Amino acid sequence: MAGFRKDIQYYKFCAYGFLKNLRFFEPFLILFFREGNLSYLQIGVIYTIREIIRNIFEIPSGLAADVLGRRRTMITSFSLYMISFLIYSMGYRYGMLIAATIVFALGDAFRTGTHKAMIFDYLDRREWTSHKVSYYGHTRSWSQAGSALSALMAAALIFYTGRISQVFIYSIIPYAFGLLLIISYPAYLDGEAPGFRQSSLKTAFTTTLGNFWYSFKQARVLRGILNLSVYSGYYRAVKDYVQPLIQSAALSLPVLVSLQSEQKTAALVGIIYFLIYLLSSAVTRQAGPFSNWFQGLSGPLNLTLLAGLIIGTLTGFFSMAGFTMLSILLFIGIYLVENLRLPTGIAYFTENLDKDILATTLSAESQSKSLFTAVIALLIGFLADRFDIGTAILACSAFMLLTTPLYLIRKRG
Repeated sequence: MAGFRKDIQYYKFCAYGFLKNLRFFEPFLILFFREGNLSYLQIGVIYTIREIIRNIFEIPSGLAADVLGRRRTMITSFSLYMISFLIYSMGYRYGMLIAATIVFALGDAFRTGTHKAMIFDYLDRREWTSHKVSYYGHTRSWSQAGSALSALMAAALIFYTGRISQVFIYSIIPYAFGLLLIISYPAYLDGEAPGFRQSSLKTAFTTTLGNFWYSFKQARVLRGILNLSVYSGYYRAVKDYVQPLIQSAALSLPVLVSLQSEQKTAALVGIIYFLIYLLSSAVTRQAGPFSNWFQGLSGPLNLTLLAGLIIGTLTGFFSMAGFTMLSILLFIGIYLVENLRLPTGIAYFTENLDKDILATTLSAESQSKSLFTAVIALLIGFLADRFDIGTAILACSAFMLLTTPLYLIRKRG
């Protein structure tokens, strides 16, 4: 027994995750940039700009969710996403790519933490909070299912058209449906928002900003923020670098000699990403049972942090050594660890926070994650240009592995 009822809102939450992850461009993003003759450092700069913009607007977005209502905030987010997809599809000019990235980052800033807060508010109203890891794991598994289907659809599109830029246009369609889905959410999931009354806005701004700093002053919560955001930031910075490794492997496979190079890459990227997301979906569903093996939530968070960075170090080593397919298989482990950690990490916060400041603190966690991603993305881009992708991943993974004592949660969560 799951311990909760799969009502209509449960399926709406699942549908949201499914539609949100129909980002047809994601398995080909670095290949798209490389097709436009961007260096890895230039790509790292784009990633860093994305994270900085997201970081700057995390606090305002948390305020928007707490003050103006979560549904309005989410509607704004999905609208910005669709605008960014349109700009990306217009070509490879570096200025346009940066503009698209800025708009995309704004969409991310308004979304991050807001929908999670809606889920946990719903669980609290239904008195299902004891099942929060399993419930969030279930809904997130639908996100991975969406990503799996997205990879196959994008691969088929690129296979037949040979144009990666087309996937951005097609990504607008599921996001339009996602926007309509958010509109259909019950009004009470907005939270206790004061609306646009000027007298209430000033009070709410002061209260929410105070909650933000309060969450950082709690040692237990701060440890949780660092533990979760360090690995998630690392994951976001390195995850797309599996794409050039897959491309290298595809071009060397003799079984695909009858296909053009773009078709070979599209086929193998689609297959591998499909497997990645299917496995991620299965792993996410096991987040609850996995965390139940431990007394408290600090144990699984510490263990998976170490495991993920060790896998990353091995991935870089075997890529340097020329074992491309083995490094790709290990790369899958980086994805799986992130999807095992995330539901547990979110649950850790809910156990150490008042629900009234949950959206703000989740935004604070995401802001910390963005800072780590920005720094690691620049470093990996620089090292990949100077040496190779394997060396870049090995160096970053090994360094972070050596500094893990700074991020381990010492108190039982």
